[in-house]
Amino acid sequence: MSETTQAPIGVGALPAFRFSGAETLKHVVLILGSVIVLLPFYVMLSYSFKSPAEIMQNTGGFFGMQELFRDDYCIKLGKDAVDCMVTPVIYNYTTAFEKAPLLRYLFNGVVVTVSIFLIQVLVALPCAYALAKLRFWGREAIFGLVLFCLLIPVHAIALPLYIMLAKVGLTNTYAALIIPWTISVFGIFLMRQFFMTVPDDLIDAARMDGMSEFSIIWNVMLPTAIPALLAFAIFSVVAHWNDYFWPRIVVTGDRSLFTPPLGLREFKGDADGDNFGPMMATATIIVAPLIVVFLIAQRRFIEGITLSGMK
Repeated sequence: MSETTQAPIGVGALPAFRFSGAETLKHVVLILGSVIVLLPFYVMLSYSFKSPAEIMQNTGGFFGMQELFRDDYCIKLGKDAVDCMVTPVIYNYTTAFEKAPLLRYLFNGVVVTVSIFLIQVLVALPCAYALAKLRFWGREAIFGLVLFCLLIPVHAIALPLYIMLAKVGLTNTYAALIIPWTISVFGIFLMRQFFMTVPDDLIDAARMDGMSEFSIIWNVMLPTAIPALLAFAIFSVVAHWNDYFWPRIVVTGDRSLFTPPLGLREFKGDADGDNFGPMMATATIIVAPLIVVFLIAQRRFIEGITLSGMK
């Protein structure tokens, strides 16, 4: 009889560790990229906790020493020096809401970004469905124009758009902030690529049940496109929530229409110097909702980007 030597339980199950230079290099590059991306957020959050002296001297660590300092603006208002001693973190965040109507700016940002996204979806879904599933003469040429429009930078058409809106009297209105971006060629392209993965048998079955093309779009294609829509929503909302260029052009005198990025200008002191603490606190408040939404929708966002289609 032959004897079989058995290894101890669990020893044979251990995977062999092999060093890979390529894998190590990849992780090093990814870590360095992460540090470069996260560093501005680190500085922004740290400065929102610090006093002006700590910001200028770059001292105090991440949270600052939180020692009382004198608010010079409070002194200019004629108050006693004792009453003008403030804690840095409380001063920065309270000033962010008191010096500028930040809640109004956040409300404007929500109205503009949500309105743009909803109208973009209303336009992009039918267009993408037609380019993906309908057969008609010139379809490929139209899709080529969509791809061509992706190459046109926004700044190239800013002046013609502004002149058009000014001639019809729409500057300093919500319409000026919303109308130019209601058609998203990127949204049409993204949704078209997603619809291409949907089986034609599903659409044929819907037609056999007597559904019209518009019913198929909203009742059949829309539910399948939720991952792609969430991915597009993140791109659209982030782009227009953080947009400074276009609101700065069309909102020239009405502060009640300022969007969150324009609100940062309230803390630019010019001759008196910039108020970096409240400015960074405002930036933190503006960025926080986007980070929270992205973390919640991260899984769906990745699914939408990979264009997984139907299972």
